[in-house]
Amino acid sequence: MIDISILREHPELVKENMKKKFQEAKLHLVDEAYEIDKEYRATLTKASDLRALRNKLSKEIGQFMREGRKDDADKNKKRVGEMAHELKKLEELEAKLAPKLKEIMMKIPNFIDDTVPVGKDDSENVEIEKFGDPFVPSYEIPYHADIIEALNGLDKISSGRTSGNGFYYLMGDIARLSSAMISYARDFMIDKGFTYCIPPFMIRSDVVTGVMSFDEMDAMMYKIEGEDLYLIGTSEHSMIGKFKDQIVKEEELPITLTSYSPCFRKEVGAHGIDERGIYLLHQFEKHEMVVLCKMEDGMHWYHKMWQYTVELFRSLDIPVRTLECCSGDLADLKVKSCDVEAWSPRQKKYFEVGSCSILGDAQSRRLGIRSKGESGTQYVCTLNNTVLASTRAMIAFIENNYNEDGSIRIPEALRPYMGGKTLITKK
Repeated sequence: MIDISILREHPELVKENMKKKFQEAKLHLVDEAYEIDKEYRATLTKASDLRALRNKLSKEIGQFMREGRKDDADKNKKRVGEMAHELKKLEELEAKLAPKLKEIMMKIPNFIDDTVPVGKDDSENVEIEKFGDPFVPSYEIPYHADIIEALNGLDKISSGRTSGNGFYYLMGDIARLSSAMISYARDFMIDKGFTYCIPPFMIRSDVVTGVMSFDEMDAMMYKIEGEDLYLIGTSEHSMIGKFKDQIVKEEELPITLTSYSPCFRKEVGAHGIDERGIYLLHQFEKHEMVVLCKMEDGMHWYHKMWQYTVELFRSLDIPVRTLECCSGDLADLKVKSCDVEAWSPRQKKYFEVGSCSILGDAQSRRLGIRSKGESGTQYVCTLNNTVLASTRAMIAFIENNYNEDGSIRIPEALRPYMGGKTLITKK
């Protein structure tokens, strides 16, 4: 949510930002917010002036009574009584306008950074840098589901019976590999100085709307029937919500957290749930990193965070690249974002395994997260980044460590988490 003072003073800048995001259909929201805000502030001013006059007249009543001026006191009493009715109408109007204004403001996208390339969708994202040499072996690499099934590690037939499409059973060494990668990601981030956290896996609606746009919420979140609770799509939701309505001491910034959670997503509007494999699912596990910092330190942490993800994947012998997300591919709350993509030797192309985003004060304004220091009280900058999403990371890991005989090599960094194993082999 942007600072409303910018919309008041420079509505044309807000519209120009919308155009860069190809959201011309939302331009009318700027004019609507402008007019409602104008009416709302006029109502507040009128109510404030009326209260001041009421207080003045009320004080005069006592003075008039002491002076024996009963007629003047009665006139004031009558006027104060009339004011009560006027104030009630103004307060009712305030109560109507405030949520209406907030709802519109929450639909207006955040300002993107000047360095973000302008483009309509993810097809116009821009490659930044490659890390590691993409390699295609001389032998064929099967589809990842076939590799895992050959190792007795995947059962989607049973999960179809219990849960439907978009779920899975991982078994044996493959299940252990999934847990090993998550544990490795946890320790990797702890070694970087981040505090480890396991958050709630359900959050209330006011937290959901504080961390994401309404469109994202409808497309992603599962609601618990009969309760004001949603299953989280990523632990970032809980982690940012942890600081809702809090004032953090400025000297405590930056707050750097790394968190584990299962993730639940409807994936509405996606390219389709992966029926055979584990690429696009309703449920997976993820390790996330979240940072709260001063606004001026945001870009420093943004670049630091995506580099951690690159470093982790390279330690597992997985070549990766980074892509700058264009304006049309940015969610409404994001200032700037980049994707980390892993190399697929089977497909001979890269695919997304993580995303790093800086959101400025968009989330902190919605959730009321501020810091207090010598310079006063101000909203904090929030950032989030995928450390490792279990299923997609596993696909990249398996393909890049697949041997011709069907076994999977375990890189040295992961061996302590696999009981010293150097290979996963068929049994």
